[in-house]
Amino acid sequence: MNDELQHLKNLGKTSAQWLHAVGIHSANDLRRYGAVGAYRAVRARGFRASKVLLYAIEGALLNVHWSELPPPRTKPN
Repeated sequence: MNDELQHLKNLGKTSAQWLHAVGIHSANDLRRYGAVGAYRAVRARGFRASKVLLYAIEGALLNVHWSELPPPRTKPN
């Protein structure tokens, strides 16, 4: 299976499965939801995703490794 989400930086099989489960099947879908919206949808579905998933999604959208995100994007509120 050629899964577009798994080809994005930071996203692997499990995160792609979680995103599919909430209706996100492509990079365009992910952009429409945004990192926070996608993360909230995954959590609302009952998956035990950590904040690293949020960072991974944001990194995927920006095409950078999640650990290289600028500090304001990873600083807790």
